[in-house]
Amino acid sequence: MDRTLIGMLTPSSNTVLEPCTAALLHDLSPSVSVHFQRFTVKEISLNEAALAQFDPAPLLEAARLLNDARMDVIAWNGTSASWLGFESDRRLCAAILDATGVPATTSVLALNEALARTDVTRLGLVTPYLDDIQAAIVDNYRAEGIEVVAERHLNDRGNFSFSEYDEATLAGMVREVAKAEPEAITILCTNLRGAGIVPELERELGIPIYDSVSVTVWKTLALAGVDPGRIAGWGRLFQDPRLAA
Repeated sequence: MDRTLIGMLTPSSNTVLEPCTAALLHDLSPSVSVHFQRFTVKEISLNEAALAQFDPAPLLEAARLLNDARMDVIAWNGTSASWLGFESDRRLCAAILDATGVPATTSVLALNEALARTDVTRLGLVTPYLDDIQAAIVDNYRAEGIEVVAERHLNDRGNFSFSEYDEATLAGMVREVAKAEPEAITILCTNLRGAGIVPELERELGIPIYDSVSVTVWKTLALAGVDPGRIAGWGRLFQDPRLAA
C-alpha cells in the first residue's frame, strides 16, 4: 500500500493540534496519515523551568520514537522558536535529520517560509502569550525585517488553558488586528482554535490568515511530496499559487 506518514512532536498539554490536524487531512485519508508523540510542556513563560521544557533532548527522543514507525517527515508542532529565536528551530531540524534520516520542519519555520514566499513585511499577530513572550516574538520578527503592525495577546501562561478560548474570542482578536491593515495575520500557537475560523475571516477581511496548525500541515505535506493544494476549504494558504509545493 502506497501511503505517506507524517510525524508530529506535540506539547503534552495540547488538546487542539491533534484533532485539528486530523480534520485538515481528512480528505487525504487513508493515503496520508498523521502520528503524534508527546513530550512535557505545561507552561509558556520566560522562567528557567519553562524555557528548559524546550531543551532539544526530549524532542529528539520523541522524534526517534516516531521514526520507529518510519515517518516520511517529522514536524515540531509548536511555536517556541518565535520567542527563543528562529535559529533554535533550524538547529532542531538539522538534529532530527541527523538522528532519524527524515526531513523535519516546525510550525514557526513553516510560517516564516509562507511569509517570505508571499512577501509579507507587515504582520498582524494574535497569540495567547504573556506580555514578555509577546514582546520577544515582536522583536524576533523585527530582526527578520517583518514589522508587527498590530498585535493582540491573552497574557496567559497556559499551556492547557490556551485550548479553552473559544473561536469567537479569537475571531475578535483577529478583527482588531486587521484594523491596522497588515499584509497577513498569524494566529500563533498550536493550542488555539484558529484553523477553523480562517476561511470566513479571510472572506470578511480580505487578508491572508496563517494559523500555526495549518502552516505545519502545509509544510509537512510539501516535504513529503504531497500537493498541499489537495486541501480545500481551510483558507488561502492551501490554494495560493505562490505557496504551491
